[in-house]
Amino acid sequence: MAEAKVEVRRSKRRRRTVSAYREGDVIVVLIPASMSKRDEATWVADMVARIEKKEARRKPSDTELLARATSLSDAWLGGLAKPASVRWVSNQKSRWGSCTPGDRSIRLSERLQQMPPWVVDYVLIHELAHLLEPGHGPAFWAWVDRYPRSERAKGYLAGWSSAARLELPEGYDEVD
Repeated sequence: MAEAKVEVRRSKRRRRTVSAYREGDVIVVLIPASMSKRDEATWVADMVARIEKKEARRKPSDTELLARATSLSDAWLGGLAKPASVRWVSNQKSRWGSCTPGDRSIRLSERLQQMPPWVVDYVLIHELAHLLEPGHGPAFWAWVDRYPRSERAKGYLAGWSSAARLELPEGYDEVD
């Protein structure tokens, strides 16, 4: 795994606490301005390890993604959408996911790994629905809307895209 980019931000108002979060591809560590360089190095290493451990737990393997997609298809699509493969990809910067109905393969953007599981489930449902309906017509949305958190997930993705100053990928901005 590549070494994470880290940005340390010192604050005069912060007295004792240290916190960290991911901002895009950078891990931001917030520390008190008075902290020594030696303590900073120790805390940064610890906080980066915590963030990476948390992220590793959150990322399902491709095999687990396929099992999840199959489970979602059974629950919400009557088991009719049967993907051959589901995998994470790093080359989708303008899409959340894609589906090739011909070989029944689904690819999900790695950006989704930082999002709640119900949002990932929505994108899986969206791509599974393409195995049943290739376009974004009313029949397609009827399948997608069987998932009870569809509207909530659409809103989440729209908000995330807006906050990141990105256009919402085609097919995710449909409003019924």
